[in-house]
Amino acid sequence: MDYIVSAPGKAILHGEHAVVHGKAALAVSLNLRTYLRLKASTTGKVYLNLPNIDAFLCWDLAELKQLTPYTCGKKKEVKHLDAELVRRLREFVGVTNENLDTCNMATLAFLYIYLSLFGSEELPSLTVSVWSELPTGAGLGSSAAYSVCLAAALLCASGAIPTPLWDPTAGWCQEDLELINSWAFQGEMIIHGNPSGVDNAVGTWGGMLRFLAGKIIPLGRVPLLRILLTNTKIPRSTKVLVAGVKDRINKFPSIITPVLDSVDAISCTCEKVLSEMTCEPITGEHYNILEELIDINQHHLNVMGVGHPALDTLCRVTLTRGLHSKLTGAGGGGCGITLLRPVAGNDETLAQERSFGVQVLLCHRLSSPIS
Repeated sequence: MDYIVSAPGKAILHGEHAVVHGKAALAVSLNLRTYLRLKASTTGKVYLNLPNIDAFLCWDLAELKQLTPYTCGKKKEVKHLDAELVRRLREFVGVTNENLDTCNMATLAFLYIYLSLFGSEELPSLTVSVWSELPTGAGLGSSAAYSVCLAAALLCASGAIPTPLWDPTAGWCQEDLELINSWAFQGEMIIHGNPSGVDNAVGTWGGMLRFLAGKIIPLGRVPLLRILLTNTKIPRSTKVLVAGVKDRINKFPSIITPVLDSVDAISCTCEKVLSEMTCEPITGEHYNILEELIDINQHHLNVMGVGHPALDTLCRVTLTRGLHSKLTGAGGGGCGITLLRPVAGNDETLAQERSFGVQVLLCHRLSSPIS
C-alpha cells in the first residue's frame, strides 16, 4: 500500500464570515495544492511527517491502541465530533488552550481521523507524509486541503472507499466524495472549532461552489478568472476571528445583521454576473461590476471587524493601478485577492506589491478536486 493524493486550496470570492451565519458564499479552487503520501510499513509505528512546518512525529502502535476503547470505528457514519476522544487526544498529545499551534492542530486532526477509522480493528503501521504549495494560516484553505487529503488517504487505507488512483482517468463517485468531505469536516472542526464547511467542500469537489446553509452547489459554467494572491504574512487565528464576528453580531444585531444580508446579496449578484460572462461576450462592464462588488464587500468585512492595516495597504496599492482587492478567508491578516483584467500592465503591480515585503502569487483558478 503506497499512494499519493492531493487536494486544492481555495479562495473565497464573497461571503466569508457571513456564510457561518447562514448566508451564501462563493468559493473557487486554486492551482496550489497539498499532497499526501501514505505508505504501509511493518515497523509497529505510525509516522507523521510535515516538512512545511518542520514536524516529524512518531508513535508506537501499542500506545495508540490504548486510546481505541474510546473510538467506535464507524467508517460510514459521520455525524458529530466525538468530544471524549478529542479530550483524550488533547491529553495524549499534551495540548492546552495556550499551545494550540499549527503542529498540535495538525497532529490532533490526524490522530482523530486515524483512530476513528481504525479503532474497531487492528491499527495499521503507516508512514504519512504531507507537503504543500499553500502557505499556512493565510486564508487559502491549507488546513482543509490537509484534512481532505487525510480523509481520502485513510478512508482508502481502511477499505471504506476504493483506491482509484492507479488509473489517472478514474475518480471517486459522489457517495465517496461526500464521505471524504464529511471526515475532512471533522478535521476542520478540530482545527477551527466552528468552520463553515466551505474550505473542505472546495478541497473535495474543486471548481467553483456556492455554499449556503450547509448545502453545496457546484457551479458548472463559470469564466476563467485570473487572481493575484497576496500573503501579508500577518498571522491570525480563524477561530478567534469567527468568534469576534459572533460577538459583534450579539452586541449590535440591528447593525451587523443587515451587513450580513448585504454580503449575501453580493454573492448572489456576483454569481449572476459570472453566469452572464459564460453565455455572452465578456465586456468591460462585467469587470466593472465585479470590481465594485469587491470594494463593497471589503468595506463590509472591515465593519465586521476582520480587517487589518496590511490589507488596507493592499487595497490602496492595487487601486493606484486600477485594480480592486479584498481579503479572502478569515481576515485579520492572511491573504488578499486582486482581480486581474485580461490586459497588460500587471507585472508592475506585482513588482510594487513585492516591494512592501509581502508574498505575491499569480493564480489561475479553477483547479481539479481531490485526486
